Amino acid sequence: KDEAVLRRVIRQINRDLYVAYLQNDREFGWAEYMFGTVNVVEDIAELAKPLLSLGNQYGEGWFLAGEMAELIHSGFPNIVCIQPFACLPNHVVGKGVIKQLKKTYPQSNVVAVDFDPGASEVNQLNRIKLMLSSARKQLQAQGSK
Repeated sequence: KDEAVLRRVIRQINRDLYVAYLQNDREFGWAEYMFGTVNVVEDIAELAKPLLSLGNQYGEGWFLAGEMAELIHSGFPNIVCIQPFACLPNHVVGKGVIKQLKKTYPQSNVVAVDFDPGASEVNQLNRIKLMLSSARKQLQAQGSK
């Protein structure tokens, strides 16, 4: 019981620190200069809602899905979702949400790439090259319209 209370307090502190960081970053202006408007956690959660339950706590939970949706909304539909060091929960959420993400955002071009000692570097590079090839075709199709 005490552990659950401690987790909630830590989550709240992390959330407050993240929001404070974003507000400070907005004042400085670098993120907006580089990437446009920076969304707060609540906005990212709203973007994740159509993709999966916000109760999802595995890996990065709903935040990973929300960040990908945020990128697509910001005009960056080509996403490499890197799965580090065989992180099974993140692997499940990251790969699991891609199908729904593509259904919700047909213009999205998302590839999941595993980066762990057992993954082949050639396979990793080929997956990224295939994603880039698809992105190039999408750009050419948009240019011909």
